[in-house]
Formats: sequence, C-alpha cells, structure tokens
Amino acid sequence: MRTAGAWLALLAAGAGGCGLLPGDDEDDRPLRVGTTDTVSALDPAGAYDAGSWALYGNVFQSLLTFTPGSNAPVPDAARSCGFQGEDLRTYACTLRPDLKFANGDPLTVKDVKFSFDRIVRINSPQGPGPLIDTLRSVETSGDRVVFRLKVPDATFPFKIATGAASIVDSSRYPADRLRTGTGVDGSGPYALTSYRAGESADLEPNTHYRGAVKETGHPVTVRYFRDPAGLSRAWHDKDLDVVSRQMPPGELAGLNPSDSGIRMSANAAANTRFLVFNLRPGAPAKPVAVRRAVAAVVDRQALARDVHQRTVEPLYSLIPQGLTGHATSFFDTYPAPDAERARGILQEAGITTPVHFTLAYSQGGATDQEAALLKRQLEATGLFRVETRKAEWKEFQQGYARGAYDAYCVSWVADFPDPDTFTTPLVGTDNALHSGYSDPRVDQLIRRTQQNDQRSRLATDFRAIQKIVAEDVPLVPLWQKKDYVLSTSSVSGTQYVSDGTGIWRLWRLARI
Repeated sequence: MRTAGAWLALLAAGAGGCGLLPGDDEDDRPLRVGTTDTVSALDPAGAYDAGSWALYGNVFQSLLTFTPGSNAPVPDAARSCGFQGEDLRTYACTLRPDLKFANGDPLTVKDVKFSFDRIVRINSPQGPGPLIDTLRSVETSGDRVVFRLKVPDATFPFKIATGAASIVDSSRYPADRLRTGTGVDGSGPYALTSYRAGESADLEPNTHYRGAVKETGHPVTVRYFRDPAGLSRAWHDKDLDVVSRQMPPGELAGLNPSDSGIRMSANAAANTRFLVFNLRPGAPAKPVAVRRAVAAVVDRQALARDVHQRTVEPLYSLIPQGLTGHATSFFDTYPAPDAERARGILQEAGITTPVHFTLAYSQGGATDQEAALLKRQLEATGLFRVETRKAEWKEFQQGYARGAYDAYCVSWVADFPDPDTFTTPLVGTDNALHSGYSDPRVDQLIRRTQQNDQRSRLATDFRAIQKIVAEDVPLVPLWQKKDYVLSTSSVSGTQYVSDGTGIWRLWRLARI
C-alpha cells in the first residue's frame, strides 16, 4: 500500500540533482505509463494499498503533501498547519482560499471534515482506518479544520499527507458507504477522464487545481498490467514511454543506465516484503513455536539470489535500512537457516510435525517463483507441508482480512518517510495486515514514539519494538529493494516520480 536522519540523505541521493526541463514540444499526446500496481478501489475510504494511493496522489488533494527530496510535509490544500499547544493532541489547518474540485464545485472545510468522518464511519476492512487510529474528532470553524486526537501523535502531519487524507466532494460521495462506478471527484493536479478497471486510467491536467504543485503537467495514460512479463512486452514493443513497478527481476538486473535511448532512475524508496502469519485461534501458526521454526528456516540470501537476481537485499528487521531505528533483530535471533534448530523448537513445544499450512500470495515482481522457493525451503526440512495459493489482488486482500489464509506474503511500501509507517500499521493492535497480532509492549512503545516530535531521537524505542517482533514472529521480513523507473530518452522528470514518500508524481513527466 506502502514509508528520517539518514533517510533525508537517501532521498537526496535518489531524487535530487538538476533534471532536464520540459521543452516547448507541442506534441500533446498523452504520456504512456505502465505499471503492475493494482487499484483496488477508486474511493479513498476503501483502499490502503500502494497502487490505489499512487493514483489518489494525482487525482485527489490532501491538506499536506511531500515535495521531492524532502521528508517533511508541506501545505497543499492547506495554507498552513500546525500543532496547537505542546501536548501533540490538537492539530489545526487553515484552508487555501478559492479551492475547487475538478468538476468546479467549491472545496471547503465541510468537505475535509466529511472525508475523514466517512473513513471512520464506513470502516472498510481494506480502508485506511488503521493509519488514522489516533483521530478522535474533526471540527471546523471558518476556514480552519481542527483535529482532536485521542493520544499525542507527532506523526499525524505525515498521515494527513497520504492517500488516507484524500479530500472528496461531499456532494458526490455517500457518507455511510463506498462510492461505486468509475468516476472520481477530487481536486488534485489531474482529473480522471476515463477509467477501465485493471486496464487503464486517462488523466488530464486539472485547471482548477491550487496547491503545492506549481505546474500540473502533461496528459497521461496509465496502463495496468497483470504481471511483469506483460509489462516487459509492452516496453519492448515501444507501447510505453515510462515504466514504474515492476519489471521482471532478471530484466532489471540486466539493465545498464548508460544504454542508449533509455533513462533509468533508482531511488531509496522503502519497498519491502514480509511473510505474515494468521494468529487467529485455531490457525496452524497460532503457536509461537511454529512461527519461530519458520523464521529459523527461511533463507533470504537464496530468495535474493535465485529469485530476484540480486535486485533486492535480504531484510532482517521490521524497519528497513535508511530509516531511524533500523536493526538486524531477525539476524541476531536467527543468524542462518537451521533446520535442526527449527526441529528442536517444535519438539520442545510438543508440536506434531509436519505442520500443514497454506501460503497465499498475489502480485509482485516474481511471486510465483518466490512462493515456490519458500515452499521448497520449508518442506526440505521435513517439518512443514505447504500449500501455495495465488489469488487476484482484491480477492487476496479480502481473504487475508477475514483470516482465509494461514500465512501470506505481502509487499509494503512506506506511506511516509518515518519508521512509524512500519510499526503502527504492521504490528500494532488492529493492524492493516489483519494478522490478529497484538502485544501490549509493542503498543506502549508505539505510543511512546508517537509522543515525541524529535523523530531522530527514537532509535532505541524502535529497536525495542523490533526485538519483541523477532521474539513473537507475527511476520518474517524477507527483503527490501530500490524503486526503479524506466523511460525513453525523450521523457524527462522520471527522477521525481517516486522517492519513498508514497507519492507518484506523474505531473513531473514531460516530453523533451
């Protein structure tokens, strides 16, 4: 769906520098952008995933946003925002004047309050509710919006700069249910003029837009592909101008930035992958010994080498490299694949072997091969029998939300550049993974980190969270990777499209 000290330096390396300026080209053909991301819902109250939010950042507006190379949110629909008092429990924003939706309707504080209230009221299992769990109420007065929080939350400004805070037209969206159909009424840099689920989205610059983006860009057609192979074929057939997530690993590994006619941009975005367990009563992985045994067997090095062609790096922690508090807690606890240790863990707990469970997965760069290798690794010990199950994205989301799978592989892209995006939604109580995991020690540490606005000073608390997670093993970190964007040499701005802030800046693309 998916993410501070060192993070700023990484962002600067990935997105900084002087890019080519758009030329005076009079060619108004839409730029063709390809991706394997999936839009699970056009209604922001019904989606918490990277593919949906990538589109939202272009057609909806939030009070705050992130500019390229910065890890601090700046005003977008808001003219200014800030905490009131020192207790971090009241946050207020003043709206820009004369805002309008793409359809011409005025955007007011009523629409802002309506947008947040309906997320809470609808409470969609696939919605962004877990991200704004500290919100108590929203009040309005004149051109001001005031957020009252249940507990101190220094991360709240980050959260309202994401797709969770997309402002919708209160006259066009139902207050108590998700909107259906293929229409969107937002106030972002683009207007959605046509949408075909799973196929394409046509975007035109929104002439009514007023906000942080200074130029609303070139017309864009986003094409959605079911798998990396289809995306690769379209790229080689010259049916695309830009590719953003996910080309086949082997092809990425063979790319050379100096290749003629191709531009390649790589940034330090925190794209991660986890094996998540269903901890509901009666599930095979409910006993912690089963989860620890799996963690003792998984060979991340083999996944990175044999499946992903070294385009990913093994991940041994909840919080990836580049963010405050990154640790190697899983490496410290399970330093190498060890079948005998796993056997001892299960025997000591009295677990009958082999342990049978289903492993579900959906989209990704090499998901079939990854699931197959995990199955081989686990079954080679004689301790497990694994049934792999692939599902379409929406079916997959609904399945793990209701506990249909014993374990499932999920990719997680940072929502904003702060380690909280890898703690609250992944291992907090009522987390977005619907794993059933809850630990009062983790919740207490999460709340403590949210009470401190000096984010770079929280490494100790975030490492403590990761140590507990390595003991409880509600999930097993697998890998992290950079975000690659490819384009033809006739397109500029690709270095700004994605930089780890969770925003897909299609408006920065232009023909040279």
